[in-house]
Amino acid sequence: MKIRSFLPLACIAAWANQDPARAITFTEDFSSNPRQAGWAVFGDTNLFAWNPAGGNFEVTWDSTRPNSYFYRALGFTLTRYDDFSLEFDLRLGDIASGVEPGKTGPLQIGLGFLSFAQATSTNFMRGAWGGAPDVAEFAYYTAGYYDFGGMIFPSPASSVPSFIPGTDSFAYAPAFVSAFEAELPTNRAVHIQMVYSGANETAVVTVTANGVPLRDFPPLELGSRANSQFTPADTFRVDTFSISSYSSAGNDYDSVLAHGTVDNLAVTARLRPIARMVAGPDPGGVWQARFYAHSNWTYRLERSEDLLGWQPACPDVVGAEDYMLLHDSAPATPSTFYRVRAQQP
Repeated sequence: MKIRSFLPLACIAAWANQDPARAITFTEDFSSNPRQAGWAVFGDTNLFAWNPAGGNFEVTWDSTRPNSYFYRALGFTLTRYDDFSLEFDLRLGDIASGVEPGKTGPLQIGLGFLSFAQATSTNFMRGAWGGAPDVAEFAYYTAGYYDFGGMIFPSPASSVPSFIPGTDSFAYAPAFVSAFEAELPTNRAVHIQMVYSGANETAVVTVTANGVPLRDFPPLELGSRANSQFTPADTFRVDTFSISSYSSAGNDYDSVLAHGTVDNLAVTARLRPIARMVAGPDPGGVWQARFYAHSNWTYRLERSEDLLGWQPACPDVVGAEDYMLLHDSAPATPSTFYRVRAQQP
């Protein structure tokens, strides 16, 4: 059960009966075969290999191959209003752009969250403008013909991808992603952590080598200066964690070939059943609450005169991964309190 807030005089609060199935944490040190722990491969299976001797996971990121993912389903859908984090050790043996004729620019390698249905569709193109909806990942670009080093992109992307201007001719950044010039070393393990809070829509990224920060990355707020076209209805919807090798299909300029290992992976994800709630009387004096609601949850506005007994103020409504408006069918008095109850069937 979760309480958001109480407001004086015809107040409203938010309550949620939290189901453990709506939160997930998993770790993977690759000491045993991850395929026996819920992981699977989509695409080119040759790009991913468990290394039992080394106790790690070997990855080839090859843009000449189809979109390929070593993935694990979350069991629910995360949006920009929820919380997630990921951390892992990454050791790149080599990484290069210009590995395809004419495609001398850098294409990203990615570890993070995506929509499995979107990412496995035939028109999903991570390197093409507008071609990769519903991605929230840590992405790294090596140096290419832009010639200003590797680029770390630490924040979630949007379901409505767009681009922001960058240095020189580099204008290729998915929505809400800010570029930080910092090249990852090769043949040296780095520890990467990305923590995203839906409460303030901010991602914090740290990258360390032997415990020493590679550099300081400022917190990145979703939809702030990076994308002036953002609207409250825009949101990523992701349901799968993936180590992703992207094809360069649809991109005439960029490519990548990299080899490395991933180890000591930890992923957490938690839904916020009620988010971004705004409540109060409408012009006619009828109390209403507007908030972002998840699917597979049932919502009800309840009222009380003494904070002890609660009665339904409206019928139950099933959420649909969108904003919901609930209102009382009876007028409020100065002593009326309200709460929104979220519960799974």
